[in-house]
Amino acid sequence: MGSISDHVHLGVYVKELKKHLPREVFKPVPSRLWWLLPHLLVVAFGIYAISTTQWNWAIKLAISVPIGASFASLGILGHEVLHGSVIRTPWLRNVIGFLCFMPFNIGPRIWRKWHNVEHHGHTQHEHLDPDHSITFQEYEHAGVRRILFWFNPFFQSVITFAFFSIWFTLTGISMLIRFFPTFTPKGRISVIAQFLLSVGLWVGLAVLIGPIEFIFAGLVPMMIANFIVMSYIATNHVLSPLTSVNDPLSNSLSVRTLKWLDILYLNFSHHTEHHLFPSMSPKYAPQVKALCKQLWPDRYHEMSHRKALLCVWRTPRLYAHETGLTDPVRGGDYPVLGHGLDPETLPPRGKRATN
Repeated sequence: MGSISDHVHLGVYVKELKKHLPREVFKPVPSRLWWLLPHLLVVAFGIYAISTTQWNWAIKLAISVPIGASFASLGILGHEVLHGSVIRTPWLRNVIGFLCFMPFNIGPRIWRKWHNVEHHGHTQHEHLDPDHSITFQEYEHAGVRRILFWFNPFFQSVITFAFFSIWFTLTGISMLIRFFPTFTPKGRISVIAQFLLSVGLWVGLAVLIGPIEFIFAGLVPMMIANFIVMSYIATNHVLSPLTSVNDPLSNSLSVRTLKWLDILYLNFSHHTEHHLFPSMSPKYAPQVKALCKQLWPDRYHEMSHRKALLCVWRTPRLYAHETGLTDPVRGGDYPVLGHGLDPETLPPRGKRATN
């Protein structure tokens, strides 16, 4: 599995896996919508408590944490809904998707274009996946993103992880700008309307409860939610090789985490499984994982969430080539999954993996 020519197309895996999976796993699971209730209650009561009490800032900051955790879980539920694994009624899917993604200012229409079509259709493709880390060739034209690599490697990692707190929201805005011209005139109106409605709801909340309370009820929870979601997204693909063939077992990573976190975040840790069957409910992802490990034990990639984040911390976010990362200022070749990446032996940033 050391050569990029060894990649297997998604369809090959799907065909084999379907032989071993019952039909029921491919049906929507509407019961997932029950997750809306506890999270909306947490958000509503949290905002109410922050805006109507005279508690000090420390208590209000503490209340921001569960609000942010619920925002993150709602975003993950919205991800399921907009893939069609919960309900299939288009208008209802859009309404719930909007509600779930509203904390991130991402509308359902731009999300489907960016994520469902482009990312899932061209995962880790150097030129077509909008989510891939930049290549050395792209670095020459990366503009402000080049500044990150001027910093000491340790501070590069600090900045990257700190940026998690706004990354998802800012990426959503950049994708709106990037894909806006690709929509029809009617589609453009829809995309802009969804974005402005979510921004308007945030502004309305700030006006209603006041700017200071909004920091604790809106801004901080949004940043917490961004950080939680990005702690998963950052491990999904950035440690994997670039692939011209959509090979989920090569270009995706699943992480192991605590059972209660898998419950709270709806098996979002099972990312390879999601790329194999995007419209399958993550409820069944553990079954797909077990089959993958049985059928392709040498191809399937999995590690603990902690170790995956450690690998993200210790590697730069730029591809020297399809199977290696590099620091464009200091050099060095850092391996990726399937091509020598080992969290146990990966040296800290600043000490080259290979020379």
